[in-house]
Amino acid sequence: MLSLVKPVLTPEQALAALSRPTAWIEFVALALLLASSWLLVRLTHGQSPQKEGRPSIWFGEHLVDGVLFPLLALGMAYVCKRLFQAAGEPVTVLAVAVPVLTSLALIRLSVRVLSAAFPASRMMRLVERTISWIAWAAVVLWLTGLLPVLLEWLDEVQWKLGAHPLSLRTLLEGVLSAGFVLVLALWVSAALESRLLDGASGEQLSLRKAAANVLRAGLLFIGLLFALSVVGIDLTALSVLGGALGVGIGFGLQKLAANYVSGFVILAERSVRIGDIVRVGEFEGRITDITTRYTVIRAPSGREAIVPNETLITSTVENLTLADPQLLQQCRVSVAYGTDFEALRGKLTARVAQVERVLPEPAPSAHLLAFGADGLDLAVYYWIGDPQNGLAGVNTGVNLAVLRLLQEEGIEIPYPQRVLHQAPVVKTSVGAAQAAGRPGA
Repeated sequence: MLSLVKPVLTPEQALAALSRPTAWIEFVALALLLASSWLLVRLTHGQSPQKEGRPSIWFGEHLVDGVLFPLLALGMAYVCKRLFQAAGEPVTVLAVAVPVLTSLALIRLSVRVLSAAFPASRMMRLVERTISWIAWAAVVLWLTGLLPVLLEWLDEVQWKLGAHPLSLRTLLEGVLSAGFVLVLALWVSAALESRLLDGASGEQLSLRKAAANVLRAGLLFIGLLFALSVVGIDLTALSVLGGALGVGIGFGLQKLAANYVSGFVILAERSVRIGDIVRVGEFEGRITDITTRYTVIRAPSGREAIVPNETLITSTVENLTLADPQLLQQCRVSVAYGTDFEALRGKLTARVAQVERVLPEPAPSAHLLAFGADGLDLAVYYWIGDPQNGLAGVNTGVNLAVLRLLQEEGIEIPYPQRVLHQAPVVKTSVGAAQAAGRPGA
C-alpha cells in the first residue's frame, strides 16, 4: 500500500514551482530570516550574563546549536509563509522550511534539556541520535506524502485496554507527547533549580536544595499525569495503583521510602548541611552533596562515602561545624623534668599563633597535662576557622613550630627511659654447699 503513494510534488511539479519568480523571493526571504535570527541570538547572548559550566540551553555552544535560533527562525518563517498566502502567492520553499525548522527546534530542545538534566550520562549521544532520526524521518515522510498514510495505517491497529479502545497511532502520539511534556518539566525545573542555587551557601544552600528537589519531583509528577492523560489512560485507575504502591512500600520498599523521607527531613531541619565536617561511624569528611536518597561525604584523602539518609537520622552523627565552623586542635609534646614551664608557656603560644590558618581569637593556650614517666606532658590548644581545607597541613605547621622552638631553647624531648635493678649474686663454698645438701644437715 505504501509503495503506491505518490509524493506531495512530482519532480516536474517541484521543478515548475522552483522556476516561479516567487520561489526565488522565498529563497531570499528564508536567507534573510536565518541571518536575522542569528544576529538576534548573537545580540541576546552578548547581553545575557555568562555562566561557566555546561552549555546554555538557549544558546548552546556555538549560538546556532541552542534552542533560541531555530525558534526565532521558525517564527519568522511562519509569519513569512502567512504573508505570502495572504497575498495569494503560491508557497513552496517556506512550506518546506517550516517543518524542517520545527524538527530542528524539537531536536535542540530535547537534547539540550536532557544534557542539562543529566550532564554525566553517557547515553546522551545515543538519545540525541535517536531523537534526530525520528524528527527527520517525520519530515521526510511529510514531504513525500507518506505521513498521513502511515498514520492512517497505525490507526487501524487497535486493541482494548480495559474498556477503552487504544490504537497504535494513539499510543505513538501519546509517547511523543509524554516525552515532550517531561522534557518541558525538566527544563522548567532545571531553570528554577539554577535560580534557587545561584549564590547560595551554608544553610541557604541546604534549604534551596530541598526546595529544588521538591520542585523537580512535583513538576515531573504533574508532567507524568498529563502525559498519561494524553495517552488515554484513565487516571482513576491510579487509585488502585496507589494502593498497590502503598503495600509495596510497606513490605519491600520501606528502606527506600525511609531514605527519601529522611532526605527531606535532613534538608528541612538543617542538622547537617553541605560543607559541614561530620564523622559517621569511623568515616570522617566534608559533606559535598545531599540528595533525596543519600548524602555524599568526602574525606581529606579523596575517598567518598555514599551514606543513606536513614543512617544520618537513626544513628549518632558528630557534626564538627554545626553551630560554629571553628575547630579546636591540639599538639601534644613531652619535655624533660626541670624545664621551666611558666617561661616556656608564653613562648609556645606566641610561636603557634604565628602559624598560618591558626586563629588569633580564641588565642592558642598551653597546658601541663600530667607528670609522665619520662617527662612533663604538655598540650598546646589552638583554633582554626577553615576545617574544610584539611587538618594535616595546619597540624604539621604547628608541630614544626613547636619543634623549632624547643630546639632553639635547648629543651630536651625525653626518650623513654627504663631502670633495671639486678639482685646481687651470693657466693658459697663447695663444702658448705655439700653440707647443705646432706640429709639431716
